[in-house]
Formats: sequence, structure tokens, C-alpha cells
Amino acid sequence: MRVDRFLSNLPRFNRQQVRLLLVERRISVDGVAVSDPHHDVREFSRVCVDGQVLQAGRPARYFMLHKPKGCVSATADARHPTVLDWLDEPDKGELHIAGRLDFNTTGLLVITNDGQWSRRLTQPQTKLPKVYRVHTQQDIGPEYAATFAAGLYFAFEDLTTQPAELVLLGPRIARLSIVEGRYHQVKRMFGHFDNKVIDLHRERMGPLELDATLAPGEYRALTDAEIRQV
Repeated sequence: MRVDRFLSNLPRFNRQQVRLLLVERRISVDGVAVSDPHHDVREFSRVCVDGQVLQAGRPARYFMLHKPKGCVSATADARHPTVLDWLDEPDKGELHIAGRLDFNTTGLLVITNDGQWSRRLTQPQTKLPKVYRVHTQQDIGPEYAATFAAGLYFAFEDLTTQPAELVLLGPRIARLSIVEGRYHQVKRMFGHFDNKVIDLHRERMGPLELDATLAPGEYRALTDAEIRQV
């Protein structure tokens, strides 16, 4: 929300007072005096007027997890362990998953409490690639790359997938880059050729690459540089 709208929504200020406060640089957001009415105020921002706290904010948290097989990408599940079970963090209930992975799919999983940030990472409109290493039951033919680049029609959703890039790493191993996250999308794409995916591993989401030092089930906080890249 714009800072002028944030202030105007408070009962103690009218629009004229807000303009004056901004001109006189009496408003600070995260410790920095602001005068631009368009300055962004988020739920994590600390907002003060003349040193008095209007919104305390709360810390934004960002983690990458090397998801192992055999856990669900959910915050709670009655039957199976969830990815949050791997995190030793307080207040895990406020976290959500940015881009889920199937039960037996491994690799990069991002977990945060920042909804605006996670939407930028996962929404197809941003066209940030999601990169997977795919191992199939049968050989991958030369026609796969052209078909994926042109897009595949999914009758269930009545849509054509956005162009995807396929790089062959071996007869039955490839790297696939997609910008969407449709239901079982990668498996359905290879299923178009009646070729079963027997192992699927996500290596990257946009600018975020799985830390090679993380073993399955291990996680770490994202760096400030990684957070800013999204």
C-alpha cells in the first residue's frame, strides 16, 4: 500500500495532514524518512511519525529447503509428514510454500511468510523459469523439445502450456525449464509421449538455485541478495 493511503486510513490523520507530514519528512519507513507519497508500505514495514510507532511490522522470513521424497508440500497433513516438519523454526504456522512439489519430487522448495514476494516468484505472469532435472523410463526423442517449445494442449484445463525449453543430458535424462506450475505439469508433458517420469528434481526457481551443500531434508535462510533478486 502507498504510504499516503496507509496514513489516510488511520483515523488520526486527514489527507492534508498526511501531505504535510510527508513534506516535512516526519514519516519514517523502516528507519528511513520518506517524502514520496507512493513509497511502499507492507505488512513487514515499521512505520513511525515523529518517532511514534504506527505499525510495528514483523520480520519477513525466507527459507530454501532441499525437499526429500516422502513428504507433502503442505503446512499440515493428517497422514504424511509435511515439509514444515523439516524446519526447526518458531511460529511455523505463519509460513507458506512458494511453489509446491509432488510427494516424491525432490529439490528446491521455498518457504516464506511474504505473500507478495512469493507471488512474484511463482505466478506465470512473471515468467520466472522453474528448472527440473527429469529422468524418464524410456528414451527422450528429438521431437520432445519442439513439442514442448510449441506448447501442449491440456484438455482438463482447456489451455495450452506456455513454451518450455528442454535440454537433453542423456538418453533418458533432461533438463526442463517451464514458467508455469500446472497440476503434475512435467509428468503430463512427458506423458504426452507415453514416457513415464521416474525421478523429478527441481534445481532452480527464477534466480534461486538449490544450494549444493544442502542434503535432502536440510534448509537454510535465504541471503539478502537472494531475496532482492526475486
